[in-house]
Parts: sequence; C-alpha cells; structure tokens
Amino acid sequence: MSDSLCPPLSPEETSTSLSPAHAAELETLLERIRTDFDVEFEPLHVDENPLQVLSIQNMSAHLDKLLQRKAIHDPLKDLPLWAKLWPGSFVLGRLLRKYEPQGKSLLELGAGCGALSLVAARYGFARVVLSDVVEQALRFARANVLRNGLGDQIEVTHVDVTAPGRDPRFASGFDIIAASEILYLDDLHRPLVKFVDRHLAPGGKAFFCTDVARGKPHFGKIAAKTFKITEGRIGVKSHDENGEEQRRLYSILILERP
Repeated sequence: MSDSLCPPLSPEETSTSLSPAHAAELETLLERIRTDFDVEFEPLHVDENPLQVLSIQNMSAHLDKLLQRKAIHDPLKDLPLWAKLWPGSFVLGRLLRKYEPQGKSLLELGAGCGALSLVAARYGFARVVLSDVVEQALRFARANVLRNGLGDQIEVTHVDVTAPGRDPRFASGFDIIAASEILYLDDLHRPLVKFVDRHLAPGGKAFFCTDVARGKPHFGKIAAKTFKITEGRIGVKSHDENGEEQRRLYSILILERP
C-alpha cells in the first residue's frame, strides 16, 4: 500500500483529545506504518480506563513476505516479537504503582509497542522514557502514546543497552528501570546488567518480568555479582486467541544496589 492510499485518521483514532500537533504527528505515523502493515487500534481494558493499542491485522501475510525474502535468520531477532502484547507488560506496569511512583522517573527497556509504559504512566511518574532498538517498534509505540493522549508525558526513543558508557541524555539516571520479556536473548544479559549499573539513580530499583515458563536463571546469577536481588512471583489469569482461560506465573526480579 502506498502512502497516497493510506486513509486519514478515523473518528475512533482521534476520539482522545489531541493537540493539533499531536494529531498531525499521529496521522503521519499511521501513514508510514500502513505502508508495511494493516493496522487498527483495539481497546485493552486495564484498570478503570481502556487503552487503545495498535494491532497488526495482516501478521500472517507479513511473515510470509519475510519468508519469501529469506529475511528470517534468527527467529528471536528477526521475527516481529515487538508487535506482540505480552501479558507480562501489564503485570509489571500495574505492579509499579506499589513503589510510590509519584514524582519518580521510569525507563522502559525493550518496550516493543509500549504497553508497560502506557499502563505505568497513569500512576504519577514525573518522567517516563519508553525505549527500544527496533525502529518499527518505536513507531508503533509512539502511535500508541499519541493515541492515548500521552504525547507530552511519555518520551519514545532509541536506546541500545549494548552501547558503551553512560547515555548523556540520562545524566541523572532513573529511579526505576523496567523491562518485560526482554531476557530471552542470552547475549544481552551482561550488557543489561552493565547498563542498569550505569543508569540506575541512587536508591533506584530495576524490575525484570518474565513468564516462568521462559525463565532465565542465568541473568539473575550475573546480576547478583553487582546488585542485591529479590525475586517475587505473580500469578495471573488470561485468555488465549480462542478465548480459553490460561493461568500464567511470572517471575519479577528486582535489582537494587547493596
């Protein structure tokens, strides 16, 4: 689909009160996104107010194109896992409200479409930075942020945890660093620990949420060399694509300086 054929924003896509600048930015983003994907905003009910999150309608066709181009060499890196709404993002996003978020700063790593930050932003953080390394993910995340009227509250930016040194954009560090389902790549474990060590503010905490079925104890062992580690578990009920109830157990690793 070419840009010239992309539809304008529907009434549903502009129902949240947006400034003219944010409405224009959202329309431009959707035009760009729709050159690759057939997408629609869908409601997700979290707490009292639903969120609107961009959903890919033609994922099967997109995967077929990747296969035809022989673009999938490593499924964990080449498949658009960032587009999936991982339940752990909602689990961790809601958990953060118990850690006195008012006036604090939050950095989400490997945010994908940004569900964790969308949830957590409701709880009074003074600064929320949503980050990923995948440009398509950042476009989806920014569209979600704008659609939910959070364009002035959540920053969306590229962050590569493997880059050396302290990021000058984050000189003050963050009170909370959070990530959901980011530990599936073993080669990121050491860079993640080093990144958190460089960017966690004094007295801060880092949270990593992982489905126990995909647990990565290796990360905890590496992190324990630098941080005090606390692990908790949260059980939740969810439904699969067929509406069948599922029970999931999530591990929450909390990193603090000793």
